[in-house]
Amino acid sequence: MISTILITLIGLLHVYILVVEMFLWDKPYGLKAFRNTPEKAKITKVMAQNQGLYNGFLAAGLFWSLLANPLYSTVLANFFLACIFIAGIYGGLTANRKIIFIQAVPALITLLLVNIGY
Repeated sequence: MISTILITLIGLLHVYILVVEMFLWDKPYGLKAFRNTPEKAKITKVMAQNQGLYNGFLAAGLFWSLLANPLYSTVLANFFLACIFIAGIYGGLTANRKIIFIQAVPALITLLLVNIGY
């Protein structure tokens, strides 16, 4: 039950990231969220939209794990949570350290809970 709630929350977080990166990147909210300037946002908009799409795929995978046959749900959850964890570590080391705490740590905690049966 706890892992289901956490998977849902992490999936929703990645939907939120999709929306900000794909649709709000160069708008005031997106500029503030990513501490961007309008000039930099204009140059990086297509890249951000691509990143947003990938975040959407991660969210879709997590939601799929919640709806899948129980035989496959844990494997799917493990795969997508591991992808999010790795992306969070990489993003934290290369872009912004807070990504580790926003993305990688919740994914790791959820991975552990999924695998001990919570």
